[in-house]
Amino acid sequence: MHTFDAIRQSLVDDESSASMRHQGWEPLYAASASSRIAVIGQAPGRRAQASGVPWDDASGKTLVDWLDVTDEQFRNPDLFALLPMDFYYPGTGRSGDLPPRKGFAELWHPPLLALMPDIQLTLLIGRYAQIHYLPSARHGTLTDTVRNYRRFVPQWFPLVHPSPLNFRWQAKNPWFVTDVLPDLRIHVRDALAHPVTENR
Repeated sequence: MHTFDAIRQSLVDDESSASMRHQGWEPLYAASASSRIAVIGQAPGRRAQASGVPWDDASGKTLVDWLDVTDEQFRNPDLFALLPMDFYYPGTGRSGDLPPRKGFAELWHPPLLALMPDIQLTLLIGRYAQIHYLPSARHGTLTDTVRNYRRFVPQWFPLVHPSPLNFRWQAKNPWFVTDVLPDLRIHVRDALAHPVTENR
């Protein structure tokens, strides 16, 4: 798996994707050799899977606002690689969408990220992404990790999920808007301004 096309085909053909193929689903992610920022989310929602567009919901609109970019910028894989912890909608459980499948990101993220030498910043959105990429996140709460984001920048930037269902969390943690988002936007601007690697 040495090219984006080869990785996608391997992913589609993988036995674990059989039920998704049967439903006519495509893996939802975006990546380019020129991507500057990686957005590691949880897994596509039902609406995004149906439309075939990552972050195609209210959460996506909020995230674009948090980043202070245009929708066109966010949808441009030469700028943003959108790599959820699972590239398919996981289904519904008792209390909402099921979590990403275990082992999925471990298998598919590394070969994709290896093809993206210009990633300057990785946004870790939600608990699953943070536990996977930040070992120290296992020993605290999501609030602890997000509040202490300065420990992880400039490589990683942990965030709460921008879901409308998290309005209570944001109301209890006003520092997220006053302190974290302004710094996030600075890091995003810096990452997008970084020159593309030449002579790949």
